[in-house]
Amino acid sequence: MVNASTLIGVVLVARHGDRSSTVYQDPSNYNSVQGYLTPLGASQEYELGQFLRKAYLDPQSPCFIQGINTDVVNVDQLFIRADAGGGDVILDSAYALTQGLYPPTPESTITLANGQVVTSPLGGYQYVPVESLEYWQAPSLTSWMECNYFQLHLGRVNTGAAFKAISATAAPFLQAVTPYLNGMNNSFLNMWNIYDYLNVQYIHNKTFYDAFPQTLMKQARYYANLHEQNIFTDTAQNAVGQIPIRTLWPEIFWSLGNMTLPNNTVKLALTEVDYKPFISMFNVTNATVTDPDIGGIADYASVVAFELWKTQGQYNVTMKFKNGTNDDQFRQLKMWGHDSLSLAQLENDLFWTTINSTVNWCFSCNQTVTRGCSVFNYSNDPFLHPNASTNA
Repeated sequence: MVNASTLIGVVLVARHGDRSSTVYQDPSNYNSVQGYLTPLGASQEYELGQFLRKAYLDPQSPCFIQGINTDVVNVDQLFIRADAGGGDVILDSAYALTQGLYPPTPESTITLANGQVVTSPLGGYQYVPVESLEYWQAPSLTSWMECNYFQLHLGRVNTGAAFKAISATAAPFLQAVTPYLNGMNNSFLNMWNIYDYLNVQYIHNKTFYDAFPQTLMKQARYYANLHEQNIFTDTAQNAVGQIPIRTLWPEIFWSLGNMTLPNNTVKLALTEVDYKPFISMFNVTNATVTDPDIGGIADYASVVAFELWKTQGQYNVTMKFKNGTNDDQFRQLKMWGHDSLSLAQLENDLFWTTINSTVNWCFSCNQTVTRGCSVFNYSNDPFLHPNASTNA
């Protein structure tokens, strides 16, 4: 007898789509401001929404989410949030994704008391709420910014032996691209900004596209992958280099846990972010051990899906990844060598690494001033005040 499994919910983490301009990240702290979503980026996110619709909202799909509305959206079944601020490329990406997930439908109608039938504008356009989270509201989606300990981590990485070795290897490439950088600093320390500038120009500037060798573009991505993988990973699961995912895990676990409750209505949760949490996520789950090619920068409109399956009363989680629009299908990733883990085991393995509140982030980052940290009492913090008495 085959044990029947039911997909009861999915938690998604998606990267934004293509944006209009280079976004400078200060190499000393990785502070940045968002750019603007382009028509290409909107199309990428819309296509991702269509893919997710086919995967999870089609009753004929083997991964159909049981009980979810397929055509007319029930907003109580969705929980969607996105990093906001600046040009809002991430927030707008979430909106574009939801348009593909729940496209306009003539079934989006209402019958009034007088018998008149009214269809939503734009052929039945469906309005899916997205919760925006600004930088100043909470650190959970941009936890590396203004984090003093993360800045110390940057210093250690940038002066370490591995960094110096890669920097030496990259020197001929950096020399070769210097004429194309429009005066930008060509040091390996600035590798993200070099890659981002070249990538944006290669996509949007025809003169640049015609002149810039494709081999150099591939090398730029290669060295940027190495650079960012060193920045957003660490030797321990709860170390500060992993902070982009450490502040996301609580939301992921909260959503998965709620999906097991009998009175829960949310069946699909989505958090829209930039590329950094993907690097940390794949590292802390050991997914890169069996799939080393996923260790770098996720493409625009990439998505990770945590699928919650119920089999004979037990809840199991699988992790899948689609790397942008170039991937046609999900690929299943392994977590610590396993195709799936029980929800309890996944939480047990990772919950101890999480940063689940602003005050915990403040302590984890040695931040007492910005991002809401000034309201907390640090008088008994043994690290800030080693001689503080613990007696009341």
